[in-house]
Amino acid sequence: MSTLAARPAEAASAPRPSARRPKPRGRYTGWLFVGPFVVVLVAMLIVPIGYALWLSLFRDQLVGGNQFVWFANYVQLFQDSAFWQGLGRVTLFLLVQVPVMLGLALVAALALDSARLWGTGFFRIAVFLPYAVPGVVAALIWGFIYGNQFGLTGAANDLIGIDLLQPFSASWVLTSIGNVVTWEFLGYNMLIFYAALRVVPGELYEAAELDGAGPMRTVFSIKLPALRGPMVIATIFSIIGSFQLFNEPNLLKTLAPNVIGSSFTPNMYAYSLSFSGQQFNYSATVAIVMGVITAVIAYVVQVRGTRQENR
Repeated sequence: MSTLAARPAEAASAPRPSARRPKPRGRYTGWLFVGPFVVVLVAMLIVPIGYALWLSLFRDQLVGGNQFVWFANYVQLFQDSAFWQGLGRVTLFLLVQVPVMLGLALVAALALDSARLWGTGFFRIAVFLPYAVPGVVAALIWGFIYGNQFGLTGAANDLIGIDLLQPFSASWVLTSIGNVVTWEFLGYNMLIFYAALRVVPGELYEAAELDGAGPMRTVFSIKLPALRGPMVIATIFSIIGSFQLFNEPNLLKTLAPNVIGSSFTPNMYAYSLSFSGQQFNYSATVAIVMGVITAVIAYVVQVRGTRQENR
């Protein structure tokens, strides 16, 4: 009896376990992995964008120096004909060059995936190789080819006796630049499409063959639907690249100074304003507006492409 009576007393006097939960181990492990990326993102993207936005709200006045003018620079930009002409030029470039480039890349990827192309390895390397060439070198190569006096174009005109080919004329210069960009990035987009085609399950092709589907039916029913996602990604990258057009026209400007001016594209205009005109505030305004336009168009393309892919 004494022993049984002592047990409840001992249980009552025993210390209760702490109500606090133990801290989970590895709580900050994720930040150790994400931290370097966050630091680079803030330092290389968020801070420059914030600084450009801050600069765009100021203007260097003749009297009073650099003053806060709110959105006066944006009002001036929307009335700037040079900016709108450059924006219209790159928009036309986008509407023509991007479909041509992506269409050729799609045909090349389908040809590689068909396994009917002779020398597939060589063809794949040959199409992708121009992407490995730096953009500056590519522009210089094509600038020599386009030269009317010393290049391949000049030799062809001398051969036929008339100046038939004029790549640097006002009516053909945008097409010439588009040809350079297509030559550079065709292989890059082809590789995106080809990689997507290689992961299509083989069972789909076997089922299509058993159902009597021919090569063209297989392309339209299996391969093209599998490329909707990669096509959206490639289109977004191409839109961003088109609005950022700078290297090719800037390098070819020395060969066609009367056709390619300092405001030929919005990026060239911002560069000229900043480094030649010392108008840093107005240049930042151009950069901010172009960034917003590019982001909005890319977002619309992404949303529409995602909706079609989910159907």
